[in-house]
Amino acid sequence: MHRRSLLRGSAALCVTASLPAFGLEFAAPTALAPIRAQPDRIIDIAVATRPFRPQGPRIEAERLHGKAIVHNYGHGGSGWSLSWGSAKAALPLVLATREKHVAVIGCGAIGLTTARVLQRAGLKVRIYCKDRPPEVRSSAATGVWTPESRLCTVEHATPQFLQRWEAMARASFKVYQSLLGLPGEPVEWYDGYVLSDVPFDQPVPFAASEGEPEYPEIESIVRDLRPRSVTLEPSQHPFHVPHVRRFTQLAFNLPAYSRLLMEDFLREGGDIVGREFEHSRQLAGLRERTIVNATGYGARALFNDKSLVAVRGQTARLIPQPEAHYGLVYRGHNLVVVPRRDGILVQAQGEHDFGNEDVTPDRALTDEAVKRLAALFA
Repeated sequence: MHRRSLLRGSAALCVTASLPAFGLEFAAPTALAPIRAQPDRIIDIAVATRPFRPQGPRIEAERLHGKAIVHNYGHGGSGWSLSWGSAKAALPLVLATREKHVAVIGCGAIGLTTARVLQRAGLKVRIYCKDRPPEVRSSAATGVWTPESRLCTVEHATPQFLQRWEAMARASFKVYQSLLGLPGEPVEWYDGYVLSDVPFDQPVPFAASEGEPEYPEIESIVRDLRPRSVTLEPSQHPFHVPHVRRFTQLAFNLPAYSRLLMEDFLREGGDIVGREFEHSRQLAGLRERTIVNATGYGARALFNDKSLVAVRGQTARLIPQPEAHYGLVYRGHNLVVVPRRDGILVQAQGEHDFGNEDVTPDRALTDEAVKRLAALFA
């Protein structure tokens, strides 16, 4: 060993030995700012219809009306979460047609993301759509990374299906990590708290929507992608409930993220044409010979897919509170809170959401959820 290296090492040992045994002292965590949960602070109520298929997402190709149709729809509550991986799974089907000009039908989570993946593969892409963000249904989503949400029924969760799902989830997750720290915070991590009146190993009453099927428990397959939740002592949180765990979650600030996708798509030569299709025969009139169907629940009417079921989801936004940047889940109380940049999002599930196409906002449902949230800070 060189003498100089030995001297440096000896000096370091001396410094280390002189440090106090109890370690470093850090400042106490900042107290959580209370959420100002008042009905008069509600700035928006939005309703989406998740496109649930018992079989799971449809990613396959067919010939129809002289066109090569590549289907990419039916992701339930996992559309944003699986979008990049799902587009990656559809890409080989598009490339197999050898067409350089491709049409995408739909400008929501799956349509926009698929268009970007096709562009990255060197293709010229035109999107045809009735609506654009923020009018599309996926703009009313909660905006958290939940790749297992209403994905399929238990009987369709075969090993082959789960292998494909895992690949999509991991591919999407990897892309989202590359979007952290961008202007506008389109994607970010946040801490949150799960509250419970009973120990976490005990079940709580859960009022599932009438007719809703049993979903597979598959989150553990990708559990390594999320930090583990931590049980907190009463002195470590301000909530007046007996059981609390802290978790860390990935979220999408949908206005900023949708704008990012749109701007990237247009900057790289993409084109968007406003058009509504009432029947799949109308696709024969498009100039592109390869078409990606990313219409979500719209595929039920457009492609006669009667397996699609609408699952209603209502969210509300309170005036943004930058100082209250944490989420909440209150077990057994039908309450989920997400600290998005465009406002504190409050979600509650209705009794008849499954199979419900009605997108009329239910103000009473939101008011009750906000009151339950306010009670936590009373």
